[in-house]
Amino acid sequence: MQLAVRAFPVRPGYEDKAHHVARQMQGQRAAEAADFYRRHGVVRETWHTQETPSGLWIIAVSQFDGKPIDEAAREYAASQAPFDSWFKDQVRALTGIDPDTTPLGPPTTCIFDSASGQG
Repeated sequence: MQLAVRAFPVRPGYEDKAHHVARQMQGQRAAEAADFYRRHGVVRETWHTQETPSGLWIIAVSQFDGKPIDEAAREYAASQAPFDSWFKDQVRALTGIDPDTTPLGPPTTCIFDSASGQG
């Protein structure tokens, strides 16, 4: 199992919009979201919010089906599919991070994994 873990700062004033996008992904855009994840090799994705002294952050965890994460990230960054473009527009508006140039968001490094006993 491959995981991609990303943390995105939510711009001040966009906290409610972040929750609205999550509801759209589960509601009116659920079929498009399912197709989006399938095309990019994601079998599960979860979003978590964390309130910090510097504001709200969204932590996204994606589980991939065997497609290399770097390959999936390149395909996502290059995609111009209507839903993909809409989704990337939401990420840019909410966080200021451009998925076309940083498709996995700000870089992360795993420093501890209880399953492997290694960092």
